[in-house]
Amino acid sequence: MAANNFNNCLKVILHHEGGFVNHPKDPGGMTNLGVTKKVYEEWIGHKVSEQIMRKLTPSLVAPLYKKKYWDVLKCDGIPRGLDLCVFDFGVNAGTNRSARYLQRMVGATEDGQIGPKTLIALTKKTASEGVGSVIDQFQEARRSYYKKLPTFATFGRGWLRRVDEVCTDALLMTKANGK
Repeated sequence: MAANNFNNCLKVILHHEGGFVNHPKDPGGMTNLGVTKKVYEEWIGHKVSEQIMRKLTPSLVAPLYKKKYWDVLKCDGIPRGLDLCVFDFGVNAGTNRSARYLQRMVGATEDGQIGPKTLIALTKKTASEGVGSVIDQFQEARRSYYKKLPTFATFGRGWLRRVDEVCTDALLMTKANGK
């Protein structure tokens, strides 16, 4: 399983999320290191200025990513490599959506909450098909999701590039793990 892979996965995500942005067509609004102003305000419990958002650092956002995304998605119980894909999709499209896509793929109840039944179904699927195949399937589902979004014309090329690059990184992680 993927225990202790959080830091490796976070590095990949922060690379893709980049620095401060406030694109007028981005429904997330003001964002730095992939953390929206709204999410950061909820995390620290009060409003923040653009100046504070611009000063976010990886060490400031890492605990947020761990608790609100990695832990929520039970990534320590997901095979190495696939943990990156599920985590990245959760960051980019919401943890509930990422969980439901994984659940649909493994034939578990789609409730958006990864629990023991989802993890058992995932273990069976990866045992029969291989982690690499499951990664490919999950990433293909992500591609389909992005292509249907109304903002695809603006952001689609970047999203698809990200999915492809995360897929490559995820498959490398499985090889590093000896699987």
